[in-house]
Amino acid sequence: GWSSRGYIPHYDAEGQTQHVTFRLTDALPTEVLEKWEEDLRILPEGEAKRRKYILVEQYLDAGHGACYLQNPRCAEIVQNALFHFAENRYDLHAWCVMPNHVHTLFSPHSGWAWSEIAGSWRSFTAKQCNRALGRSGRFWQRDPFDRYIRDRQHFDKTLHYIENNPVKAKLCEKPEDWPWSSAYWRKKKEEED
Repeated sequence: GWSSRGYIPHYDAEGQTQHVTFRLTDALPTEVLEKWEEDLRILPEGEAKRRKYILVEQYLDAGHGACYLQNPRCAEIVQNALFHFAENRYDLHAWCVMPNHVHTLFSPHSGWAWSEIAGSWRSFTAKQCNRALGRSGRFWQRDPFDRYIRDRQHFDKTLHYIENNPVKAKLCEKPEDWPWSSAYWRKKKEEED
């Protein structure tokens, strides 16, 4: 299940639950990443990776770039795209549409690779959001970040991380306050029942 598209390695085994993050094209410039990598070369590999991960998260949460997804129409387009084939092609466990990136946690159904699913989301939403914004050009960064889920503890930790991201970024006080997330939708469903 390991593959590479020339950037980072990906694991795409059938039915494997995945945490996939995709970012707007200007959310994290290549020059910033390259500078961090250069600065972190003095650290042991494991520590450098951990530190880079922290820097990436802090940078994204600070809201760099055009942040097109803070436009409610674009956030709605992305969220509706995530819903569209849920239960048909994948089980969507958690999601969060942030101003400059999107987190998803899902399990592909048999016959569907996570890369096909995420590619479909990215392609459709890029066209629709560009149209809504009256713009053209690349919308998403080329290579999404993905991490396969190892076990139940990893699943729970990832779900909490995704749903807590707007709180960590100081966009709201509680996860269920963020309308473009699974926490919000879960709370809404509980109130309806």
